[in-house]
Amino acid sequence: MKPRTLSEEEFAKRRAAMVKRQLRARGIADERVLDAMARIPRHRFVPASALAEAYEDHPLPIGEGQTISQPYIVALMTEALQLEGLERVLEVGTGSGYQTAILAALCHEVTTVDVSPRLADRAAERLRTLGYSQVRFLIGDGTGGAAQHGPYDRILATGSLPSVPTAMRAQLTPAGMLVAPVGGRWEQDLIRLRRTPQGDCVDHLGGCRFVPLLGEHGWKA
Repeated sequence: MKPRTLSEEEFAKRRAAMVKRQLRARGIADERVLDAMARIPRHRFVPASALAEAYEDHPLPIGEGQTISQPYIVALMTEALQLEGLERVLEVGTGSGYQTAILAALCHEVTTVDVSPRLADRAAERLRTLGYSQVRFLIGDGTGGAAQHGPYDRILATGSLPSVPTAMRAQLTPAGMLVAPVGGRWEQDLIRLRRTPQGDCVDHLGGCRFVPLLGEHGWKA
């Protein structure tokens, strides 16, 4: 039997329920983050076969061994960046482009890099369709950052790293922040690194599981 086609109105209802039950009820309190996730159509970033699950509380495969993270994790990581609207942000791991869109709605400029030309091209087309013009798409190994367009007020890694690469840390502004899942290949600790005049401070945001970021300063294939 052919799956029932959902209308934009039905998707909007599911998106509102996602924000209420998965985000606000679990402690996400940044109203700008909640508003962005209430507006941006997550179903535009998932495969057609997964449309009915677009607003469920779990990650979904998007091809090439990558996933779109569960909504709560996207919200948690975005909230941890403490975006106010004027920041220049580097995203390492474009993937579907959903996290990219959330960042673009909340900051001044996003540079996003992915090793997969196919995923990057698809994400760029989705964001163009949604009207986001302040996003720079790069293709290549992002585990060392993207120094040619830095420095950055915020850096977000959307895949796991064995540790925070020195090159990536060096691309932060003096008061910058980096959020990334760091640890083993299969289980990590979500951390926020904050640069201060007294030195770097690290906040631990909880355990997580992310697909690995492959590259010179990440995981080997």
